[in-house]
Amino acid sequence: MVATPIGNLEDITLRALRILKEVEAIACEDTRQTIKLLNAYGIKKKLISYFHPRENQKIPEIISLLAEGKDIALVSDAGTPGISDPGFPLIREAIKEDIQIIPIPGPSAMTTALSAAGLPTHIVTFAGFPPAKKGTLRNFLSRFSKEEGTLVFFLPMRKIKNFIEVAKEVFGPREVVLARELTKIHEEFIRGNLENLLNQLTEEKIRGEATILIKGK
Repeated sequence: MVATPIGNLEDITLRALRILKEVEAIACEDTRQTIKLLNAYGIKKKLISYFHPRENQKIPEIISLLAEGKDIALVSDAGTPGISDPGFPLIREAIKEDIQIIPIPGPSAMTTALSAAGLPTHIVTFAGFPPAKKGTLRNFLSRFSKEEGTLVFFLPMRKIKNFIEVAKEVFGPREVVLARELTKIHEEFIRGNLENLLNQLTEEKIRGEATILIKGK
């Protein structure tokens, strides 16, 4: 389980680079994304395309290689694999087959955002990617309305307006931090509350990926 940069390619660890060089193959979500990282560090490896919703089609192939005693690295497009990505079913299947799982720690959008957001971190509730439709989103967010810890969501910026509007209905004027384009050139932390955050967003900022942090109850 190899964590990879969430933006800046310099954030790869020395251990991660060594592992990527040593393994038999690399299972990855998008080969086009992974090849950028490998090319940056002169690594050539067999890539196994492993992505949602077709992850179950690739699990037998990967498990078969592991059963032969070969080492396989699992990476996501960015960050730590197994966190809101297709890694979970493969990990579960490997555990069933008594195959050793070795985490290679590194970048994570969640911890990166939390470290600089300025919101409480002693209790944190990670909610991952919320649903898009307003009714479903409202029900989803309502489940977290009484949580005391800081709430963490992943979201494409193109969906931020809809999310904030519904979150405002559910949570009221709570403190919120929008961390966008983390570790990239246009990295930015936008702080405010759910009532006024959208006023700070210009059209050029409605791009890329974001981590949304909302203060708990």
